[in-house]
Amino acid sequence: MAENDVMPTLPKKCGPYISSVTSRGMNLVIRGIVLFFIGVFLALVLNLLQIQRNVTLFPPDVITSIFSSAWWVPPCCGTASAVIGLLYPCMDRHLGEPHKFKREWSSVMRCVAVFVGINHASAKVDFANNIQLSLTLAALSIGLWWTFDRSRSGFGLGVGIAFLATLVSQLLVYNGVYQYTSPDFLYVRSWLPCIFFAGGITMGNIGRQLAMYECKVIAEKSHED
Repeated sequence: MAENDVMPTLPKKCGPYISSVTSRGMNLVIRGIVLFFIGVFLALVLNLLQIQRNVTLFPPDVITSIFSSAWWVPPCCGTASAVIGLLYPCMDRHLGEPHKFKREWSSVMRCVAVFVGINHASAKVDFANNIQLSLTLAALSIGLWWTFDRSRSGFGLGVGIAFLATLVSQLLVYNGVYQYTSPDFLYVRSWLPCIFFAGGITMGNIGRQLAMYECKVIAEKSHED
């Protein structure tokens, strides 16, 4: 029997991050891990900014990290970032509308910078009242979507994420886990949904770019073989 007949067909190496990865499911796990750590990093940096400006207050007994934040905040944000980053490309495939607008890493990095700037404005910029601040952040958040996304699925997911995350924040504050100074939207600040919307768009773009990079590598490997 010829050697080619007895040797099993080896799976094509298609992992963009580790050369030995051959399973698409493993690539999904790796993308989730990358998104998780990106979310943890952004949570530490942005939450530190909010605490320094006394926008959010945590009880002293739960302040345990080096960034003066409750220990559970970074893991929760990392998990949410992983879910959002994986959900966006999944929805694109499900709807049959692949996202092709500004699909390069430089655009994604600019999106992250704008998101950090929006969060910075919520903590640093002084407005006459919360309504002006909320309207300004809402305009900036929609502008972020228009500049870096422009997809209906992205906008819809962003609104859904903002609603769900705001609801969870309301429940956490109601149960005394933490609190906002000068709340004006039930137990939280009225501009908080804008931050969640912008964050959802940002993590969605990162997730889409990771997924597109994986598919690009798979296509290149298939063409070479």
